[in-house]
Amino acid sequence: MSPLLLSVLLSLVSAVAYAAAAIVQERVAASAAGPRYAPLRRPAWWGAVLLNGLGAALHVAALAYGPLSLVQPLGALTIVFALPMAALLVGRRAGRTAWRGAVMTTVGLAGLLSLTGGDGVRSLSDGERHLVALATVGAVALLFVFAHLVRRAVLRSVVLAAAAGVSFGIASVFTKTVAEEWTASAPLAEWTGVLVLSAFAITGLLLSQASYRGAGLAAPLATVTVVNPVIAAVVGLTLFGESFRYGAAGTVAALICGTVAAGGLVRLTVDRLTGDGRMGDGLTADPAAADRPAVDRPAADRRTPPGSTPSGDAPSGSDRHATGPEVGDRVDVGPVPGTRAHLEVEMRPRTVAGRS
Repeated sequence: MSPLLLSVLLSLVSAVAYAAAAIVQERVAASAAGPRYAPLRRPAWWGAVLLNGLGAALHVAALAYGPLSLVQPLGALTIVFALPMAALLVGRRAGRTAWRGAVMTTVGLAGLLSLTGGDGVRSLSDGERHLVALATVGAVALLFVFAHLVRRAVLRSVVLAAAAGVSFGIASVFTKTVAEEWTASAPLAEWTGVLVLSAFAITGLLLSQASYRGAGLAAPLATVTVVNPVIAAVVGLTLFGESFRYGAAGTVAALICGTVAAGGLVRLTVDRLTGDGRMGDGLTADPAAADRPAVDRPAADRRTPPGSTPSGDAPSGSDRHATGPEVGDRVDVGPVPGTRAHLEVEMRPRTVAGRS
């Protein structure tokens, strides 16, 4: 097998591993009532961690056999692989809008990465490392705070996914720096860089886990998949001396690809938001209420059936004898799309017409 073909194969398997890890993370987030960021007691979550590690190892191995301009765009296939895998493994089918958004995101990101040069002419100095690390901590902290100010669960998840992408992207930058500076004669000389990249990688993992709660699979995964390499490419362009291929034409093409990728993210986010709207918008004004069982939520957040009182009070005298559905009337209950960790069904006694 030629090195180029082996690189392609490793890249594809790496994308599949990342996609499988995202599916497991989303399932853990959808079913767990425990910690949002680190469900350490869930064996499935540790399986997702191992799958992420496998994907990273395969990605590095692919870079050893093939050029960066080939391996990086193939990594963008993660979101495309994730949708059919989710439908096959857990029965999560994606609609046409989600598929269009996923394809737009993948094509735009692959084009952007293929136009980014990987031949940096310099490394980061100690001062630049400190500046990048501090700027990243500040950016992630701002996104984290903003995410908890957002009332809609889908938007909150996308913001958390963006913070995870920033952390992963800067971890990649420090990985590149440590790999270039490391020497066998002084194996511990880059220990600070290893600590920094490890901290950012763990932060990205925890934030990405939290991003899957309440937003499904496609939108958070696409956000992480796009933001991660884009942040790394921005640092490479500004600090490593890298540039877009083909000069001004390549720069224009890169901007177009970035716009396409951003449009795909918007499609995925809007699709999820409208999907929640079709489900009756079970998101409450209190962001923490989505994480609590329905029985713990305030009575104002609960849905009441037509014709019943919004509180637990007894119906008034006129309501008690009002004309209502009689025994034998047909009640249609439509399917509930999506996943619900808690489902509350409230039944109220009604007086059958003509009887006491």
